[in-house]
Amino acid sequence: MRFEESEIRPLYWLASSKRDLKAMPADVQDTFGFALHQAQAGGKHEKAKALRGFGSAGVLEVVESTQGSAFRAIYTVKFESAVYVLHCFQKKSTRGIATSKPDIDIILERLKAAQAHAAKETS
Repeated sequence: MRFEESEIRPLYWLASSKRDLKAMPADVQDTFGFALHQAQAGGKHEKAKALRGFGSAGVLEVVESTQGSAFRAIYTVKFESAVYVLHCFQKKSTRGIATSKPDIDIILERLKAAQAHAAKETS
């Protein structure tokens, strides 16, 4: 589904997600910013994929690597009223590609906050 320019959904940043994104390299910020804009317009960035362990494609991640580091932006399009940025972070795990438990806990906590905010917005 794609929206007309006037139908761009608002973007909400949870907790430190915006500040964390701003601390990343400029090319990573550009990729994540474009991916979020596409989500607001009802599209999906070519690097966006469903985050494992969250059931459907309602929680997405964009992964970008630069300067030998991997960065991730996690957001949800689960709610019709808005796109919520849940977590932006530099992957620090030295084992595999799995998202660490502390990061998953942050995502879960912020997803609950997004759900509460979306429910309040629609009531």
